[in-house]
Amino acid sequence: GQCILKTIKPGSAHNAAGVPMAAHINVSLFARGINIHLQTRLYFDDEAQANAQDPVLNLIEQPPRRETLVARRCTHDGQTAYRFDIRVQGEGETVFSISESVVDLRISVRAFPAAA
Repeated sequence: GQCILKTIKPGSAHNAAGVPMAAHINVSLFARGINIHLQTRLYFDDEAQANAQDPVLNLIEQPPRRETLVARRCTHDGQTAYRFDIRVQGEGETVFSISESVVDLRISVRAFPAAA
């Protein structure tokens, strides 16, 4: 299936320990045939420096697996957009369970950039 979400790109944030985290969106996936919802994060490919320092993203040791969490910048109807493909199994399967059970994700939001 396909889903389009219109929102404001989030700014960077800090976790409860004050460590900076890259801009991201927490994603939960609910689907028929999945007994428990899947949790992951969506990062942005134009935030490479921040992504390289993000403590949660760097818990994933293999770069190809990390890349499954990075949305690609593109255009949609003449506007900046990001494409994020979620694969629930097989080659290129999205990394799931990036949640509070992995690391403390409580954050205080610093800033949200103005909509373009």
